Amino acid sequence: MKTSSALLLLAVFFPLMLLGQHDQHTVATDVEPQPLLAQAMRLQEALSFSGNALQAADAAKLKALERNPLSQETVRQIQAILDPYCLNVVDINPEGRVKVDRGAAKAVLVQGGWTAFLVKIHNEAGITAKFEATSPNAQKPYHSPSFEHRVKKEHELTEGQVANRFLDIQIYAGRPLQANLSGLKLEYAVVQIYSKDAGKREAEIAYNAGQGSQDIGFRNSTHILFDAKPAVKVSFDVKDDDGTPTMASFLITDGQEHASGKFKGIYPLPSRRVAAFDEYPDFFFQPQIYRKSGEHVRLPPGQYKVTYTRGPEYIPLAKEIVVPEGREAIKVDFQLKRWIQLAKLGWFSADHHIHAAGCSHYDSPTEGVDPKDMFRQVLGEDLNMAANLAWGPSWYHQKTFFTGKDHPLSAPKTVMRNDVEVSGFPSSHAGHIVLLRIKEDDYPGTTTIEQWPSWTAPVLFWAKSQGGVVGYAHSGWGLEPMEATNKLPNYVTPKMDGIGANEYVVTVTDGLIDFFSAGDTPAPWELNMYYHTLNCGFKTRLSGETDFPCITDARVGQARSYFKPKNAMDYDAYVEALQLGRSYVSDGKSHIMDFKVNGVEAGTNDSEVLMKAPGNVQVSAKIAAYLPEKQDGTGEKIAKSPITEKPYWDIERSRVGQSRTVRAELIFNGVPVDTVEVQADGKLTDISFSPKIARSGWLAVRIYPSSHSNPVFVKINNQAIAEKQSAEWCLAALEQCWKMKEPNIRVEERKAAAEAYEKARKVYRGLIVGGGK
Repeated sequence: MKTSSALLLLAVFFPLMLLGQHDQHTVATDVEPQPLLAQAMRLQEALSFSGNALQAADAAKLKALERNPLSQETVRQIQAILDPYCLNVVDINPEGRVKVDRGAAKAVLVQGGWTAFLVKIHNEAGITAKFEATSPNAQKPYHSPSFEHRVKKEHELTEGQVANRFLDIQIYAGRPLQANLSGLKLEYAVVQIYSKDAGKREAEIAYNAGQGSQDIGFRNSTHILFDAKPAVKVSFDVKDDDGTPTMASFLITDGQEHASGKFKGIYPLPSRRVAAFDEYPDFFFQPQIYRKSGEHVRLPPGQYKVTYTRGPEYIPLAKEIVVPEGREAIKVDFQLKRWIQLAKLGWFSADHHIHAAGCSHYDSPTEGVDPKDMFRQVLGEDLNMAANLAWGPSWYHQKTFFTGKDHPLSAPKTVMRNDVEVSGFPSSHAGHIVLLRIKEDDYPGTTTIEQWPSWTAPVLFWAKSQGGVVGYAHSGWGLEPMEATNKLPNYVTPKMDGIGANEYVVTVTDGLIDFFSAGDTPAPWELNMYYHTLNCGFKTRLSGETDFPCITDARVGQARSYFKPKNAMDYDAYVEALQLGRSYVSDGKSHIMDFKVNGVEAGTNDSEVLMKAPGNVQVSAKIAAYLPEKQDGTGEKIAKSPITEKPYWDIERSRVGQSRTVRAELIFNGVPVDTVEVQADGKLTDISFSPKIARSGWLAVRIYPSSHSNPVFVKINNQAIAEKQSAEWCLAALEQCWKMKEPNIRVEERKAAAEAYEKARKVYRGLIVGGGK
């Protein structure tokens, strides 16, 4: 890193300060000087890399030892230089037992930052095991989710327990150091300690060199009273593209070298975040935080890189900030930059599948997070509409937030409602289902999850009977073809072994499905089922979802819908737009607006165009897409990764070679029939096609796999859409679905399920006969 940065951080991150208020420890002798000096020089280099350099005078003394003859005096001088920096002295006896004493360094930490100390190690056993530092105060301040409907008593953490887990600790093992002991009789390690809090805090610090190395009588630990100096309050002045104050996403990194591990160079340290009790509810599983204008973060003095943005309609920006010493507070300005604003064009963003509990969320100290914490994420990713779904994990707690109305924090431009995903319920094996705009969240006659139906049709019928709008979640799970192929469409029977749109092949024939979820599972698996059912004449609409924080915990709205409301931008208008298909699915980086066939826009006139005879139709749409001019390393990695790996929908997969071009495809009955290349420079582009339509079918536009319009159905001479091969595929999929799901349907419900499956069989058999004519 830069020398200036290291010097700036020196006074705060390494105040280990010099000399011993503690007793002097034994000076080791009978140690080979050459390997000890070599290790000391690597140690100095590592400290410099981590922004915790030795004091200049001590560094100079070490350097001078390289020029002098090597002797036991060298060994003594190395210890004289390094011992004042030691927080602890560790003795490993010939039997491999570890004993820990207090070292000479002052126990000074900094709030919200890392402080590095040395640890002196007398290794009489000559062992070469991994050297580790631990502390009960560094235990996780939360209990990771167990997917229980109610948190177990043994998993509950009190506010006091959480408060006592205020630090993180690690042995620095990055280059040029290593994780394992060398076996030398004397060596030093670097221990890094992070304090969440300011003020006096006592912590227990322990070390070990492998299982069973702890000394008898708990002598492998010390209790140390630390003094954590307060960090600087850094207030954010956040302006949207139009100059109005707003909420945004911020990734704060320090550019320092840290011990290996996730999120170690990120601030505030994710592993210490507890949304339930922190000043701001930052999530521990995300690197970024969300702040609106006027809010703040506490940072120790130093130099930082801040990357900031607000969802896919914005261009990510970065700035270097310096937090000075000797200041209690500073203010930093952030000006966001859009590449497009869909709301001005009449299109609004939505994610119908986010969660406040389960998956990456903790289940203690609270059972998931409060919906108001999710609302901050929605604001920070510029989602206009979000459905926060209660589901199996922590169901009984999260359902207490259900009202059948918008969340109280909702505003004209940002609306969130608590609805339901039937997941972790008896019917889940047949496919998870999303229930939007329901009025009642308990299935009739039930008081527990276990009493709900064990297949999906009864739940769908009940939800729709109360005005709900419904569809299967994460559609692609279970729809992987039995023989590997990414072709679209393909005619390989799906496995039907998952929790996506499996039983959809049955319930779609009964008019029970409003939307088909897309964007969060592999596009070929999702779209193959969707295309085949459209080819059978069913009119299910596409809707984008993220399933945050399960399929992805990166951010809400990673996949989303954009919808055009008829009138006001509210929840009713949103679900109506989903039902009508007045929307498209997108990763937010490409857009397909105002898709029309012969002047009929998708989502109007039942999305239907009537023709008396075969002929050409006029297709038009407005396209906008954004790619960086040059593909960076992340983009290249996404583009080269298999489409069955995350992120499943991303515009980098659509990039034509190394250009800034993407292809907009016109598809008829799932097959591309025309293509136009579009510059992904953020500008609006009008596209048009004039295909000849010889039989009834459906048209859509896609930028694969980044965005996809809803279909417009074209009927010639009022003939139904019926592709024989697709009906045959659906029938085979149905048979496979019954084979896989029937064993998990309760005996008392099996007869009704079997009748529904048989009814669906007859529909497909009829289409096969009709489609063959």
